[in-house]
Amino acid sequence: MARETPQALFDQTLPAVPEPQPARRRGRAAATNPTGRYERFETVPLADDWPGDTDPEAAAGAARSAVRTQVSIDASRSVLTRNTSPDVPFDRSVNPYRGCEHGCIYCFARPSHAQLGLSPGLDFETRLLVKPRAPALLAAALRKRGYTPQPIAIGTNTDPYQPIERDHRIMRGVLGVLEAFNHPVCITTKGAAVTDDIDLLARMGRRGLAQVTLSLTTLDSRLSRAMEPRAAAPARRLAAIRALARAGVPVQVNIAPIVPGLTDHELETLLAAAAEAGAKAAHYTVLRLPLEVADLFKDWLARDRPDAAAKVMGRVREMHGGRDYDPAWGRRLKGQGVHAQLIARRFALACTRHGLAERLAPLRTDLFAVPIAPGDQLTLDL
Repeated sequence: MARETPQALFDQTLPAVPEPQPARRRGRAAATNPTGRYERFETVPLADDWPGDTDPEAAAGAARSAVRTQVSIDASRSVLTRNTSPDVPFDRSVNPYRGCEHGCIYCFARPSHAQLGLSPGLDFETRLLVKPRAPALLAAALRKRGYTPQPIAIGTNTDPYQPIERDHRIMRGVLGVLEAFNHPVCITTKGAAVTDDIDLLARMGRRGLAQVTLSLTTLDSRLSRAMEPRAAAPARRLAAIRALARAGVPVQVNIAPIVPGLTDHELETLLAAAAEAGAKAAHYTVLRLPLEVADLFKDWLARDRPDAAAKVMGRVREMHGGRDYDPAWGRRLKGQGVHAQLIARRFALACTRHGLAERLAPLRTDLFAVPIAPGDQLTLDL
């Protein structure tokens, strides 16, 4: 008989220690905080027989506990971001916040938190950065000699009307600057707080300087709460569409993202509800899972929708060329294959049925004018 080595005896004595199961945090979609892709080291949790690893009551308490939102100041010295992607309809944007408390588990912006040395998981939802100087920085950018106006997109990365906007009011200041310059703006949001600025948006909208897009994913409030836990409930988003439309603000709906096998059956119902509320145009994108988002979304499926997980990911891969995500321009937003074609056809038919245009009327750029600032030389009107 071969003599067992001390290491072999050690392996037999101590069974493999499993990783603890992630606890579901109240009001958060992500249950984990994976290390960002730029970090040199990774922290891996392991069960160590302390209470909470094995005690069901302690585990249940951890699952119910909330993770508090932490807000820091972003000291960026510029706020106007340029974009050259050929499949998006804008070339410049402003993002008043980094990270998003809405916590949508599918959010394609999650990987941007890794650039800050933070996790695209729970950190993205709970460790937020606010740009209090955004209005002043924007005004300085618009005053630069040779600046040529084109619509500024807001809400292209993180939501400008996430919950902390009610405390910081950065959007109120940004819109005040844009109105003073007669500069066009298009806003995309899931936040019902957009109606807090309805006075500014109405004035700008009537002059062809503002339009708002409300994103809808589902009308199922329970699914919405699980998938996008701190975004406005679907009914409140529809109410925001109605309020904006009544105030004269051009408003459209974005069915985004369409999650195949989970929300795609609601496509026609969502468009009908948006049209009834007053939306005049519509567009859509399908679910895309870049970088860390793929594992976070699959973990969420396993926890919250295990019965649909295999179907959803099978459809996602079919629409992205066999992968979790296809980053190619022209395919990343709409997908490819049979299901992508079917969604596109259904969307077009529903828009025709409900009188929804492909896009809203172009915003005006001819009204742009730099307002006189203290110290500027005045002109003589003869």
